[in-house]
Formats: sequence, structure tokens, C-alpha cells
Amino acid sequence: MNDSQTPPDDGFVSGFVALVGRPNVGKSTLLNALLGQKISIATRKPQTTRHRILGIHQRDDAQIVYVDTPGLHEGGKTAMNRYMNDAAGSALSDVDVVVFLIEAGRWTEADEQVLRRLQAIDTPVIAVINKADRLRDKNQLLPEIELMSKRFGFAAVVPVSALKSDNLQALEGSLIEQLPAGPPLFPRDQVTDRDERFMATELVREQLTLMLGDELPYASTVEIEAFEQEGQLRRIAVIVWVERVGQRRIVIGEGGEQAKRIGAAARRQMEHLFGGRVYLKLWVKVREGWSDDARMLKSLGYHAGQ
Repeated sequence: MNDSQTPPDDGFVSGFVALVGRPNVGKSTLLNALLGQKISIATRKPQTTRHRILGIHQRDDAQIVYVDTPGLHEGGKTAMNRYMNDAAGSALSDVDVVVFLIEAGRWTEADEQVLRRLQAIDTPVIAVINKADRLRDKNQLLPEIELMSKRFGFAAVVPVSALKSDNLQALEGSLIEQLPAGPPLFPRDQVTDRDERFMATELVREQLTLMLGDELPYASTVEIEAFEQEGQLRRIAVIVWVERVGQRRIVIGEGGEQAKRIGAAARRQMEHLFGGRVYLKLWVKVREGWSDDARMLKSLGYHAGQ
């Protein structure tokens, strides 16, 4: 019998918790803060997250399996947009609790659209008011909590700062109250369901998003061409796919300098995450219309419900 099958002590709970909300509200930052380590890339640009990613938080009294999802959004007619919405929407039917993130002091039509989806489910929903540290007057929090409570029958309304890891214990306490009793769902030493190949592509894509203009990251994706491990050394080759020749020139930069910066930053992140040296090769190639090509998306790992 492995650890994931060991019967729990009295009071042990376990279950899945979906993190949902509009794009760029801080879901990935919250996940990383709750786990105390980085498993989901996070930038200030919307739609950075494209996949469902599990983050498994091990406690003495609980195993909380967080499901980070792409931001739910309207508009965007490409196969990629449909995939991201499907990945986020499908999580709502497969979890024990939903965490609905909003931004302190800012309620938008996009938030309203997400709330309408939540009104159609029976799963307990906890509202999280993120970025609460940005409110100059902390007395504003109480009326905002009261307003959120009137919008929907939330199981709890919890203000937090994911960036500063403020009030996360209160959030987890509210979650544990909603989770069912049961044994661990995963081995006690597992942190995520994603492997190093996946994380390598995500870390390159994170640097593309951080270093390039607003439009280009959404027209690019990353594919592993080779991943070999020799002891603590990993030799990784990746392809950055873009949709136009002009975009390729931007990613490469003058004399290849931009691609070198992207590769160097991604390599440092990989070495920190993997705990060993990384030799990274980065190629930039053009595939017109890749983001609206369902067959190519599937070959790149964008499978329905993932």
C-alpha cells in the first residue's frame, strides 16, 4: 500500500479545488503562494496560463489538490481560445470546491460573466478578493466583502494578497471546512501532475511573455524537440513557434540577442526548478495559423480538458 492509499487519521480531508476567474486576476500567483514554490508561470499579461495544472498541497490534516485554470473569457474565436475556455470550464464539474478570484476594488463585466457560470453549479464556491494589499484604506475591505456576499451564496469570502502571501491560512481554513473526509489522493511527496518536459516549455513561454510586446506572446508557443538527462545535467532543445516571419525576427532580435536573453533567463529558471545544470538550445520557426489549427494544437499538448 503506497502513501496515497494509506487510510487517513480521524479528521483528514482531501479533494480538488479549482481556481477560476477572469484573465490576469492572479490565479497562478495564488497557486504558487499556497504551495510555497513555483509550478505555474505567472506574468502581468492576461491569458498566460493555457493549461490546467494541478498543485498538490500536503498538510498534516489535509491534501488539497489545486487546479489552476486559464482565465475564463469571452471573445477570441481561435481554436486556442476555445481550448482555454474548455479547459477552465471543464474544471468546474470535476472538483469539490471552487475558488473564485476577483481583484480588490475592481469588479468588471468579465467577473460578472464568470459569476454567471458559477451560478449554474452545485459545488461550494469561496470568493477570494485578491490584491487586497493594494487598497490604501483597509476599511474598504469590509463593504467589499459585504457586497460580494450579496452577489452570490458564497461559502466564504476571504481577502488575500497572493503576491505577499497574506491571509492564505484563513483561505485554506475555509477550504478545509468544505472538503470531504478521505485519504490522500496522490503520494505525499508529489507536488504537481506535470513533468519536467512540460515545465521546460512553460518556463520558455513565460520569458517570451515577459520580454516581448503585448501581441507576440499570444502568437507564439513552445515545443520540446529533445529532452535528455545525463546525471544532473539536462540537455533540452525547444522550438518557439510563431505565426509570421516578422514575429520570428522579433523573437530572434538583432544578432540573435533577444533569443539569447530569453534562453538564458529560461535556463536559469529551469536550473532552479530542476535542481541541476541545463544546456538549452532554442530555435524559432514559423507556422502560419498554428493557434487556429486544432491538429497542431493537439500535437503540442493542448488536449481537451487539460
